[in-house]
Amino acid sequence: MFELDDHYQAIQEEARAVADAVAPFAVEADASNEIYAPVLDALRASSLSELMVPRAHGGRDESPDPLAITLVREAFMYESSHLDSIFALQGIGSYAISVAGTAAQQAEWLPKVASAEALAAIALTEPVAGSDLKSITTTAEIDGDEAVINGDKAFISNGAAATFFTTFVREGDGYSLFLVPADTPGVSVTPVPELMAPHVLGDVHYDNVRVPVSARIGEPGKGLSHVLATLTVFRVSVAGAACGLAQGALEEATRHARTRQQFGRPLAKLGPVASLLADAWTDLEAARLLTYRAAARARDGYPGTLEHSSMAKVFATEAACRIVDRCVQVMGRWGVIRDSKVERCYRQARPMRIYEGASEVLRLGIARQLTLEVE
Repeated sequence: MFELDDHYQAIQEEARAVADAVAPFAVEADASNEIYAPVLDALRASSLSELMVPRAHGGRDESPDPLAITLVREAFMYESSHLDSIFALQGIGSYAISVAGTAAQQAEWLPKVASAEALAAIALTEPVAGSDLKSITTTAEIDGDEAVINGDKAFISNGAAATFFTTFVREGDGYSLFLVPADTPGVSVTPVPELMAPHVLGDVHYDNVRVPVSARIGEPGKGLSHVLATLTVFRVSVAGAACGLAQGALEEATRHARTRQQFGRPLAKLGPVASLLADAWTDLEAARLLTYRAAARARDGYPGTLEHSSMAKVFATEAACRIVDRCVQVMGRWGVIRDSKVERCYRQARPMRIYEGASEVLRLGIARQLTLEVE
């Protein structure tokens, strides 16, 4: 049994209040490919972005707490994928700065992330390099006291909205991260094809982009370890978002099944429908327990806990798709009405099995770690 103490329950309630405030315009926000200003305003007013940075730079905790972040994402995704995304990216885009940035980088950028004055993004994926991060071709060449960055990043969350990009590059024989402000000359962003579930995205292009060598985050050639540390904390938070989405769909389908009469009784009292609801609830509770436990473990950081974050992400996102599919079936024609609660959840659930590690790729890593542990 995993019980949340008073501290975490208070964070849950705080996040639910923000989600409730956004609910009246969630449909419009979730249909937007650009930052929806009222949602950003609600996030800024909440101060929950403070969870994404260390206390020394305006945060709430000594260091970002994966369980707290996961709980907020669960509450946010219950109402709005747009709200969830803006919040999540504040941490995903800045975490490497928190753990490996210079004092100057941390002092300049982290307080702005904590207040959501600056919007963060991490630029990993490329037109060819997706899950295989080691195949990236974006490079940083050192020229005196500057680094010259060239390459293309694809489907980058926050795209044209970001204030800065934590950019993953090849440097010599290794991989590095550089902090690149979005207004740096040579940086440009172009739109990407519209997705089934709208999202703020863009392709980011680096054309002889010059930044000071001091813009490097961490040591030369050590960038991959900081990316993996970021994934340890935030991959499990995707599982939390999946639980929130599934909870919202299940509640909607349950209300329908209790009130909709067929064959002289409520749908919920018909055996096949009851089975759909029971299986959905069971999947949700299993996913939530695994997610909370993995998020608590993720506080120990990378290495050692990434596989548990991956397990939670795989199980919860796969379960969310199963749950939402059952909810559509329970609701029948009401489940496929455009922009209804369950229809939105159906579209939003599917991409979660792909981003921040496709399920198939994560299973490879989980199995690899298992075989190492039993040797």
